[in-house]
Amino acid sequence: MLSKIRTAALAATLSLAASAAMAGAGDYAFEPVTPQMRKGEDVTLAVRLTNKQSGKPIPDAVIFKTRLDMAPDGMAEMESAVAPLPSREPGVYAFKTDLPMAGRYQMTLSVKVQGEPETVTGKVIVTAVK
Repeated sequence: MLSKIRTAALAATLSLAASAAMAGAGDYAFEPVTPQMRKGEDVTLAVRLTNKQSGKPIPDAVIFKTRLDMAPDGMAEMESAVAPLPSREPGVYAFKTDLPMAGRYQMTLSVKVQGEPETVTGKVIVTAVK
């Protein structure tokens, strides 16, 4: 009987430890590589994806949804097209877009991170200047 209790306690402990070790979608952060850039056409906007706990970059995430608009300045309808570019650095994801006017732009990204069952969604704000 004592053996069964020990086995059950060990199993419960291992289960709790395993679930605590798993990351969640909230354990990731997006940040702009360059928070301020010149307005214009064919601008390269780069975003870094990191693990909040370790600070390490997250390479090979699959980005399946992006949106760039001027929501921070109350103009969410001012949307710009976004096209992916090759990455030059692990954990950095680059995009070609137009920033037609000065102001703040918000990029919303939805990605899948390897080993993470949940979708990771984040927002990055950059400022376009004249």
